[in-house]
Amino acid sequence: MELKIIFEDDDLLVIDKRAGKNSDDFEKRVHRLDKDTSGILLIAKNNKTLDFFQKQFKDREVGKKYIALVNGKIETSEGEIKTLIGRDKKNYKKQRAYLSIEPDAKRRGLREAITKYKVLEKFQDYTLIEVEPKTGRKHQIRCHLAYLGHPIAGDKLYAFKNQPCPKGLNRQFLHAFQLEIKMPNGEKKKFEAKLPKELKQILQNLC
Repeated sequence: MELKIIFEDDDLLVIDKRAGKNSDDFEKRVHRLDKDTSGILLIAKNNKTLDFFQKQFKDREVGKKYIALVNGKIETSEGEIKTLIGRDKKNYKKQRAYLSIEPDAKRRGLREAITKYKVLEKFQDYTLIEVEPKTGRKHQIRCHLAYLGHPIAGDKLYAFKNQPCPKGLNRQFLHAFQLEIKMPNGEKKKFEAKLPKELKQILQNLC
């Protein structure tokens, strides 16, 4: 499938990754999105640029925002989730949130994870939110929202037992719609990717 290019210059390619496409298929990808998460993905064109952009992710200097539809009604208008995250002992494919620093946290690979969220719209059985991860842990948003008691709609891995799913939704409703980063020339750039048509349709069906 043809790539949907948002921005391109001599150093960087910014694409709107479709759901179902693996981030690891792209050589010199700066960061990663889960396979069934759509949205902004940065791809470096050389090793020097790759190191430059990856350092910003490592140093938490990149602004990232996502749109997610979650199960249930979130009562607060906004909030912050702050936990440790590590691999789930019962399911190695999943991550798990831990309440506080445990004595063997470093040995077990537990790392701090911070996620902010803001409610955009409420439906009868779902809530549309804007999510801003302040750290970049594996499955962080999906894990944190499940920990909050509101798993992402369509997320098969972190879904609760008998969790409902909007009709027609065949993927997790998570889209990376905005990313702000510093370019090699010192300029800050903000990239945006609109919500995919199939996700817009899901929202229209809920109204």
